[in-house]
Amino acid sequence: MISERINMLSKRLYNCDDKNIESHFNYDYHYAAMNIYNNCLHYEKLAKSMAYAIKNLDVYACESDEIAGRIYYKNERAIEEFCPELDYSIDAIKKIKEKYPQFNELKENQLISDNLVGHITWRYDYILEFGVEGLKKKYLKALNNTRDIKSIEFYKGVIILLDALLDFNDKHIKYYENYKNKELVERIKKVPRYKAESFKEAVQSFYMQHLVVMRENPFGGNSVGRLDYYLWPYLKKDLEEGKCSLEEAKEIIDELFLRFEERLNGLDMWTEAIVVGGSDENLKSCVNPLTYIMIQSIMDLNILHPAVYIRIPIEYDQKLIDLSSEYILKSNNRAQILNDKSIIEMLINNNIPISDAVNYVCGGCMEIGIQGKQSDFMYAGWQNTLKMLELMITGGICLKTKKRIDCFNGTKGLINYDSFDDFYDDFIKEATRLTNIFLSIIEIYSEYSAINRPSFLISSMIDDCLNRGRNMHDGGAKYHDYGGTHLGLPNLADSLYAIKYLIFDNKILTKERLINALENNFLTDIELLNLLKNVPKYGCDNEEVDIFANKVMSDFSDMYLEYKTRFDGKGKPTILTFIHAPFASSILGATLDGNTSGNRIAQGITPFSPSMRNGITSAINSCCKMPYKKFYGGASSMWDIDSTSISKEILNAIIMTFIQKKGMIFQGNTNTVEQLIEAKSDPDKFSNLFVRVGGYSARFINLWSELQDEVINRMRHKK
Repeated sequence: MISERINMLSKRLYNCDDKNIESHFNYDYHYAAMNIYNNCLHYEKLAKSMAYAIKNLDVYACESDEIAGRIYYKNERAIEEFCPELDYSIDAIKKIKEKYPQFNELKENQLISDNLVGHITWRYDYILEFGVEGLKKKYLKALNNTRDIKSIEFYKGVIILLDALLDFNDKHIKYYENYKNKELVERIKKVPRYKAESFKEAVQSFYMQHLVVMRENPFGGNSVGRLDYYLWPYLKKDLEEGKCSLEEAKEIIDELFLRFEERLNGLDMWTEAIVVGGSDENLKSCVNPLTYIMIQSIMDLNILHPAVYIRIPIEYDQKLIDLSSEYILKSNNRAQILNDKSIIEMLINNNIPISDAVNYVCGGCMEIGIQGKQSDFMYAGWQNTLKMLELMITGGICLKTKKRIDCFNGTKGLINYDSFDDFYDDFIKEATRLTNIFLSIIEIYSEYSAINRPSFLISSMIDDCLNRGRNMHDGGAKYHDYGGTHLGLPNLADSLYAIKYLIFDNKILTKERLINALENNFLTDIELLNLLKNVPKYGCDNEEVDIFANKVMSDFSDMYLEYKTRFDGKGKPTILTFIHAPFASSILGATLDGNTSGNRIAQGITPFSPSMRNGITSAINSCCKMPYKKFYGGASSMWDIDSTSISKEILNAIIMTFIQKKGMIFQGNTNTVEQLIEAKSDPDKFSNLFVRVGGYSARFINLWSELQDEVINRMRHKK
């Protein structure tokens, strides 16, 4: 249930003039760098220009508010004077092209992707516990105890930005003094300047810092992380002292979530994830009343932002599993379920101490990282594995353009291999070379981020930036890892198995016939297309195929895990498909999993839809045999279910099977194909229909046509 006040605030979201507001933040940032601080030292120019833009943010207040603070991203004022020092990518791309002259060709053929900045979490609990003034004291003390120039610059930059946060907060006081809510005025006078001591103060402190951090680091994949975990001690104390009820807490959380939606409305691809539930360091459940309140709130409000994801603790919790099933069925396709049993074990396997492993979160979409201990390269791009295989088979010739791809070194071609093992080994070597180039490019972006994107404010809440005296890009973060994905691994496993099974093991097919059919998109050999469709596939609980798929995914994960970053980190294999399926498919010729040119690829680690012939249980069995301990960045799976033939009890059983077999991340849609087809043809009737795209949810009518088709054409499991 939602209160009358929350109902009013909810209606205001879509019936106000705020959508016409012009944001001048980026304009102010560049203006200050060019005209006010242009003669300052480089670090000082960046810090003071950012502070100037933050201090000049407009204040918006409403008499019914219980939480102060609003900013808007849309309608950014045009930047008239562009300061190149504020764009980290300019020098980075120049260096990348010098090091890799074939950079554009690599990108055009999806052997590497553009760098994607974003996906990070931070320790805002420091501000809750110490207040901004308390955090600033720690940086002043560190400043006074060092002579290292880089540390001095970092600490001074942090202090400048912490002061800017306080200045923006304090601007709200005079606005709210005009209203009757004196309690709110007293609250914003106290927090986030000083430590929070009540639930309402903790929520206010969290949200004010969140607004400002998201202006400093606005890259669309930033994660709130364990909000129920960090806020619960404050609510627990208030409940014990009779200062707040669970009903009042629910209303505050409702308002907080509406603020996310108000700020991000229309930015469907933007994800700010809240991860609730989970386990503590003793592997006991952290689930608390706020966990349930937050899940119920996002269900009641039926809004797109924030994303609320559930961690199923290792300690059995039937109530949370029941609510998870209800959330999947009734939350308009916004749910994502994370399995502590699988993820914590994976993190420990990758040398993460249990004290950190239990504090894992999603960095935005589904990337697994430790809250507040790494930079914003948790997910930084992708590579198209099926394009790699296509070029490996043809000897570097693109099936779509018939042209040679000079940047691909696997020019021998399948026709010249006498054994599958030799072909596979050379393929892995070339894929590893390309992956190393991809990760090396991320390294260059990271190097220039350290210089031109120091992110002083968010770095002040990243471990171990304070102790090391460095920003999160410059070795300050405890874990300096780079995440990325190899797209289409399920399709790749099916395709490679077809080569092994038909050509080398059983001699059913000649290499010449296969290559000829691929070159002609199977138009001259429908019999071979049907033969490929009927080869055993990953997703049917076939032990031999699943063992093979495990090897393929393990070998591709190793390409990331064996890479060493400049601050002793490594690559993070992060298996998701996100919005990339139409792009990745469009460049492909015919594929050996039995598809003609342009067919869609699988979602994450989920078996490809046509391969799931034996139902969802067999598909989950196959999926759960994969090498999860190596999926250091997480592996998502998409289980779209026909809502007309599924019940909460059946879904409970499916989720329990997935959890017990150590599946990692469960997501999916529960509407019918017919509804999506109708929504595509008559969008006005379905303005608030959300779908799980892959890593995020969005309004179906806002997706482009090819992505809508990808969602429509996925397997819909039935009982």
